[in-house]
Amino acid sequence: MRSLALLLAPLLTLAACGTPSTSNNPEATAKPEVIELTQTGCQFLETEAKDYEFTTAKKADCEAINAETLSDRQGDFETLELKAGSYVFRVTNKNVPYELGFYLRGKGAAKVSLPKVSGGGLTEGETQDYEISLRPGKYLFSCPLNSTPDYEIVVN
Repeated sequence: MRSLALLLAPLLTLAACGTPSTSNNPEATAKPEVIELTQTGCQFLETEAKDYEFTTAKKADCEAINAETLSDRQGDFETLELKAGSYVFRVTNKNVPYELGFYLRGKGAAKVSLPKVSGGGLTEGETQDYEISLRPGKYLFSCPLNSTPDYEIVVN
């Protein structure tokens, strides 16, 4: 019995000291900030100047629409500026009759070193969450399934 007590003594000492509390660390207990994004045909509404109300039935429709309109629209894109931290990108498919997704990744050479998140299966009228912890740098997001343009995020 004494030998068991000797073996357990170091463990009991560690348990008594406990682990550092995360309650004093706001980052450890903070909930991720939610960024709402709405996809319509060929675009994300929150980053463009307006809802162009493009009507699409398939990805190829957006490829044709973007070939005609993207150069005029791009000058009005808003760059999202965020602080480093945890985020949930809440993406809604608004009136697009085919499956959509979301793809967020580093821009340029940073594509290799910065975190990324992606997923599909977003059907008409549905919303999905994509959680990611962003580090400082430049990012792009888009929907390859909807052939949206690349939209920029700058994280400081």
